[in-house]
Amino acid sequence: MNDAIFNDAMSEIMEIRAQYISERSVFIDGARMVRLLKALGAKDTDLEKIKLVSNDLPKDPTLPFRESKNGRFCFDSDASRAYRLEFQPFALSAEEDFVRHDSGKTRVFEEIGDDLQLNSALQALLVFKSLIFRGVRTAHRPKLDYDNPAWICTLFNLRTISTPELQGEPALEGVHSDGVDHTMTTFLGSENMTADSAVTFLHDMREKNATRWNETDPELLLGQCRHRHFLDTLIVVDHERKHSLSPVSAVDERRPATRDMLIFFTRKPVLPGHISHPYDSLEPHERLPMAIGLPAPAEERVLVGAGAPAVGGMAQ
Repeated sequence: MNDAIFNDAMSEIMEIRAQYISERSVFIDGARMVRLLKALGAKDTDLEKIKLVSNDLPKDPTLPFRESKNGRFCFDSDASRAYRLEFQPFALSAEEDFVRHDSGKTRVFEEIGDDLQLNSALQALLVFKSLIFRGVRTAHRPKLDYDNPAWICTLFNLRTISTPELQGEPALEGVHSDGVDHTMTTFLGSENMTADSAVTFLHDMREKNATRWNETDPELLLGQCRHRHFLDTLIVVDHERKHSLSPVSAVDERRPATRDMLIFFTRKPVLPGHISHPYDSLEPHERLPMAIGLPAPAEERVLVGAGAPAVGGMAQ
């Protein structure tokens, strides 16, 4: 890795981080993300492969218009690494600003495999997110352990599908938060999707949970964006901004329309009494091990001669 290219990318990422701190959300266009991820170790071949990783997703456990997998990772700041965590069920409650028919239900998703976690583009995305949120002060969520140096990142690989019989909803729950500290959403691709589909709306925390995207209070609307190009990425301080999305619609209504995303939910480990407390292990995954190095934000390191992180599928 060329140190000059890496250091230039780190400086640019710190500019993005400063915008995130100031505005509490930031949208990065895909072309810029491609360039930054390549500087962080993403290979051209893996950038092409990640576009297709959603083609073999299984059915979602609760939503008929979605296919999904997930996996858990730990950002270990003390050891400057991220590693794959063992499988755990998933739960998200109304108390966390998520109101839907499956709120509070324990859901079991199939696990993402090495085709995704050992992809250098995915690993660079993990590095990128760690650089953006590390050290950022946010409003604290109840029953999260902010004294713990570890961060848990639950990664979802999702495909939303609209058919002539069924409308695909990227956020059936309407206005919501994701029960975490930092949410990052990255676009992988779409097929037969209209140009006005899947718009993301950001709302003041006073907006009522479960309100449909088109029924919200315009006075509480803080912004909007749309993922339309490969690797378009949005990062949001999740406990300071709610969000909603419009549906996926088809250009040719006779054929399915699809939208493929990676969603990175990152929060502190939970405390007793939290709905996810039984499902919050920090043990590494024995069957699907993975670990990568994490550089620190600029204020914690000397950029010149620092070198790139160890991205590239190092299993341990």
